[in-house]
Amino acid sequence: MPATPAWPPESLPRLFIDTPLTEGVEIDLDKPQAHYVGTVMRRQPGDALLLFDGAHGEWRGEIIETGKKRVRLRVTAQTRPQEAASGLTLAFAPIKKQRIDFLVEKAVELGVERLQPVLTQRTIAARVGEDRIRAHIVEAAEQCGRTALATLLPPVRLKRWLLERERTPLYFADEEGGAPALASFAPPPATILVGPEGGFTPEERAMIRAEEGAIAISLGPRILRAETAALAAIAAYMASAGDWSV
Repeated sequence: MPATPAWPPESLPRLFIDTPLTEGVEIDLDKPQAHYVGTVMRRQPGDALLLFDGAHGEWRGEIIETGKKRVRLRVTAQTRPQEAASGLTLAFAPIKKQRIDFLVEKAVELGVERLQPVLTQRTIAARVGEDRIRAHIVEAAEQCGRTALATLLPPVRLKRWLLERERTPLYFADEEGGAPALASFAPPPATILVGPEGGFTPEERAMIRAEEGAIAISLGPRILRAETAALAAIAAYMASAGDWSV
């Protein structure tokens, strides 16, 4: 059975290129990308693709050579400038593998700039799988049209993170309640903090609430899973104070 294309047939494939893009530069795709473009998508010399490097906007590329395991491109013109940074950080307690992959993918699609894993007393996942998560960040950015890659920060214990974090407003999704989220958000920069399954311990909750700039927010009357709470908070933030009005 042939592989399902990642893009509709009438649209151009879109790839992250880990080298600076500028008009006229020629690039050899890495082996997985070359296989996808040449074998799966069956693109030929003269066909176009969209490219981004995470720093210089989006560019149109033209295939100039294909081989058994090789695809060579020439960058022809910029199609979009680099996106403005959203200024939003999501701090989250790692959860099980499939659910954290889903969370990261959707957080990138919603426009999060930075992802900060925070280890808490009730954190279930002992390892974050940073290489796998970075791959999901790239794939999500390719699919949703972003020109920047969200930054994945190293995992850190909650207490240390609270001591060292940037002093931006901290919106704490407190399962015990807080101010309505939509009435609480201010323009970026900002950080949203979401806990693990089972929530923060009383000691952790008190420590967070004592932080300068921390605002406990409510995400409604229902009990939400960790990934649902994170995505609901991001969507609410983007709608009220983020870039959805652009």
